[in-house]
Amino acid sequence: MKNFWNERYSEREYVYGEKPNVFFAEQLQQLAPGKIILPCEGEGRNAVYAAANGWEVHAFDTSIIGKSKAIQLATRKEVSINYTIEDAVTVTYEKNTIDAVAFVYAHFPASIRKKIHQKAITWLKPGGKIIIEAFNPNQLQNNSGGPKDLAMLYTKEMILEDFEELNCDISEIQSVALNEGEFHKGKADIIRFVGTKK
Repeated sequence: MKNFWNERYSEREYVYGEKPNVFFAEQLQQLAPGKIILPCEGEGRNAVYAAANGWEVHAFDTSIIGKSKAIQLATRKEVSINYTIEDAVTVTYEKNTIDAVAFVYAHFPASIRKKIHQKAITWLKPGGKIIIEAFNPNQLQNNSGGPKDLAMLYTKEMILEDFEELNCDISEIQSVALNEGEFHKGKADIIRFVGTKK
């Protein structure tokens, strides 16, 4: 999988664009800046946006090329981000220290998904937020991106179960028009979730 992402990010262009995900940006605007973790951050568009808005950003991905492009983008935008090469299964952060964790199109196989999601909860301070935008199973009929494996697409029930110990602020299925670079473009079926740690 690491080779897949290195190959995808090897293009000169930012394949998911340089602007942040719309839902992520909307949610961040409602929060006081603090510490945020961005798993599977790729080329850095969301990390750079968060840093430009006063957040202390900790991002990770398995792609060295993704990290390189993220650092270039941060330098160009004159912001600082902490970006490490890590695997979501083994990465560790200090418990109860983080204000938000945002999974933006971070899709995991069923065998590890719940473990990763529940580990993220432990990083949050009480009152901290989990923010998610991901593809739901209806996305299989679209050509606007995402895994072609049904098991890696997220239902509302799946997300609510993974984060059942949080207070649910937003949980919705939507059809939207994506315009996020070359690989997220067109009609998309997505799930959006925000939860708050008790």
